Amino acid sequence: MHNQTQYKDLLKVLPHDDILQQCIHCGLCLAVCPTYDITKIERSSPRGRIAMIKSVARSETELSDRFAEEMNFCLDCLACETACPAGVQYGRMVETARVVVDEAGFGTSKIKRAVKRFSLRRFVASKNGLKFISRLLRFYQKAGLQKFVRATGILKIFSKNLTEIEALSPAISEKFSDKQIKEIELPEGEVKYKTAFHFGCLMNTMFADINIDTIDVLKECGCKIITPKDQVCCGSLMGHNGDLDFALKLARKNIDVFEKHEYDYLISNSAGCGAFMKDYAYLLEDDPLYADKAKRFAAKVKDITEFIFEQKPEIKFISEQTPESVTYHDACHLVHAQKVYSQPREVIKSLPGVKYTELEEASWCCGSAGIYNVVRYEDSLIQLKRKMNNIKNTNAKVVLTGNPGCMGQIKHGTKKFNVDVEVLHPVTLIKKLLKNNQK
Repeated sequence: MHNQTQYKDLLKVLPHDDILQQCIHCGLCLAVCPTYDITKIERSSPRGRIAMIKSVARSETELSDRFAEEMNFCLDCLACETACPAGVQYGRMVETARVVVDEAGFGTSKIKRAVKRFSLRRFVASKNGLKFISRLLRFYQKAGLQKFVRATGILKIFSKNLTEIEALSPAISEKFSDKQIKEIELPEGEVKYKTAFHFGCLMNTMFADINIDTIDVLKECGCKIITPKDQVCCGSLMGHNGDLDFALKLARKNIDVFEKHEYDYLISNSAGCGAFMKDYAYLLEDDPLYADKAKRFAAKVKDITEFIFEQKPEIKFISEQTPESVTYHDACHLVHAQKVYSQPREVIKSLPGVKYTELEEASWCCGSAGIYNVVRYEDSLIQLKRKMNNIKNTNAKVVLTGNPGCMGQIKHGTKKFNVDVEVLHPVTLIKKLLKNNQK
C-alpha cells in the first residue's frame, strides 16, 4: 500500500500548466503512436498520457499503478513530437512522469525497481561493470554454453520470454574499442576537421567494430579525433528509465571531460546517445554551474551521418562495385529526437554500387526502445513483426540503421520471422567501400 503523502513534493517536478496547455488535442499523434495502435485506448496515446499527467499535476487524481503502467508502456519513440503541429515536448513530460512514479514506488515492486536501477548503474553506466558482464557473455557465447542452452531449451523451465530475451544478446566483440582507439587519432594527410568521439557503453563492448569503423571513416574524412579515455556513459538509459539524477551526474562528468579538449564536432554513432547528449542543454538549464557549459557541449554533438552530409568531405571509394540492394530504418531518436532524416539517406544514396529502396514506415519504431524489448518483450514483438514485414517487402539484402538497439532488435527479427537480410550500421558500409580499405 502506498502512502499518498510521500510523493506530493515529487509532483512539483511535473510540467506546469502553461506547458501542458500546449497540447491542442488535435489527435494527429494517434496515427503514429505504436502503443495506441495496439490498444486503440485513449490513455495509451500521447494525448491520453498528457491528460493523465495534467490531472495528476493538478492534484485532480492521485498517482496510481495504472498511471505508472501507461507511462512505462510508452516506447518513448517520439514519433508524436514529429507529428505534433503545436511542438509539444511529449518525451520530456513522460520521462519526468517516470521519475515521479519511480521515486514514489508505483508500477512495479521495490525489488524489481532496485534490480533495474542497480543493473543500469553498475552494469551499464559503469565501464568496468559492463566490461565484466560483456566478458562473461562472450565466454558464454564462445565456450559452447549458448549452443547448449539453446539446443536444450532449458530456459523455458523458468520462463518462455527468458528464452526469447536471451536470443536478443548481441555477439560480444573480442576487443573493446577503448583499448584499440588511441586518445588522439590523426589522418594520413592534412587535418581538415577537429573532432571528438564518444564511444558509448554498448557500442564500446558489444559493437566495438562499429566504433573502429567510425574512427577509420573519420580519418578518411581528414579528421583529427580526440577520444578521452575518462569519458563515461551518456546517461540515456538511466534518464529514460526514471533515474534522472544519476543520468545528470554522468552528463556533468562528460561535459567536464570533453571541455578539457579543443574540437569543433563531437561525433556519435548511436542515435540514443547522440539525442541524449544534444539534450544536455535542456536537462541542465537550471544548473548555474553547468547551464552554459551544457549548451556549448550539446551544440557540437553530431551523428556521424549528419557530419558527413553537412561537411561533404572528400572520401575515396572503390570505383567499381557490385550493386547492392539497400534499405534504411530510421532509429527513433535519430529521426524524431535529433530531426536527422534526409542526411543518412543522402549519404547512403551517394555511395558507389548502392541500389537504395525506401522502406515503408521507415520511422515506425522497431520495438527496441532502449531496454523496452527486454522488460516488455511481448509488446516489443508486435512492433518488430510489423517492421520485419516491411523490410521483407523491399527485397533488400542489407538494412542500415544508426542505433545499436535497433540493430540488435532487427537482427533478432531476421531469425524470429525468417527474413534474409544483413543488418549493418551505415558507417560499416561506408568503411567497406573505402578505397583505402582494400590495401
